Amino acid sequence: MAEAVNIESVPARLTAIQNNLTLLDDYLDPAALQTEIDRLENEMQDPAFWDDQEKAAKVSAEHSRAQKKLTSFRGLQSEATDLVEMAEMAEADAEMAAELDDQLASVESRLEELEEARLFSGEYDAGDALVTVHAGAGGTDSQDWAEILLRMYLRWAERRGFTVEMKEASEGDEAGLKSATFMLKGENAYGLIAAERGVHRLVRISPFDSSARRHTSFAQVDVAPVVDETVDVEIDETEVRVDTYRASGAGGQHVNKTDSAVRLTHLPTGVVVQCQNERSQTQNKAQAMQMLKSKLIELEERKRTEAMNKERGEMKDVAWGSQIRSYVMHPYTMVKDHRTDYEVGDTQKVLDGDIDGFIREYLNRTVV
Repeated sequence: MAEAVNIESVPARLTAIQNNLTLLDDYLDPAALQTEIDRLENEMQDPAFWDDQEKAAKVSAEHSRAQKKLTSFRGLQSEATDLVEMAEMAEADAEMAAELDDQLASVESRLEELEEARLFSGEYDAGDALVTVHAGAGGTDSQDWAEILLRMYLRWAERRGFTVEMKEASEGDEAGLKSATFMLKGENAYGLIAAERGVHRLVRISPFDSSARRHTSFAQVDVAPVVDETVDVEIDETEVRVDTYRASGAGGQHVNKTDSAVRLTHLPTGVVVQCQNERSQTQNKAQAMQMLKSKLIELEERKRTEAMNKERGEMKDVAWGSQIRSYVMHPYTMVKDHRTDYEVGDTQKVLDGDIDGFIREYLNRTVV
């Protein structure tokens, strides 16, 4: 049987909901959003709309996002009004009180999701992301940790409804992965996953140590925005070393039969990307060039951020040991983000993909 809501807490929760809706009303500007939706719909009704399929797909996606925001916001406004009436009835009706608790929690959760929109102001935040997980020093333990991190992000992506495309996965010497790269596709994918950029530290009893000693492992997460052909990034192909190799890991019948995998090294910056997901070397090279473009943009963005932080006196050490988050499995269980001090006691729950709290806390701390 559902536990009844604490009636005394209801007025404060309703006030918080109304305050957040007011802030969102200012941010979203529903009237302007409706005007934009109408404009996009007029454009979509043009008989020649689908002549340029790439542009049409972008306009359709933009329309879908705007419509979703407006529908969600108006729905929450309506439900918030209903909750006020429901709260009055719940004071004398225990069954209604239990239903009220469910409705309040639902509105609070969806309101929190809609509020994420105001956290994204970067040029690339709304778009897709290229994510790479690298095993750090520590041999097999770190390679296993890199695979655990990859699994965590894939489960989180599934929870959020994102699409994932694996680009490469280099197997570890005995277990795990040396590195893996995937493309994360969906609304605000880059704005969200960029919060995970940095060094992640794991403390546990090593499953690879016959003496069952505690080991500390590190893995690096790199995140870059995915950019389209309209973004101008100059890459001198004479400064790019191209290496081909035989793909390893999952990839179907084609894997391990030809040297179709491609590794690109940008000599001036040392940036390395690789792709083995496609069936031909030509396709893999084209994908790798797109990945290289994204990585170079991310490098420039990072330089600008570091320069601004230096001006504000906020320059931080980005050495290998300066991890952003620690995941402890022994002698106790806890995951702690060192940038925000946000922590969760259930390590396994986090490793199963429940990382929204960490991301949201970081974004709330960094939003201008």
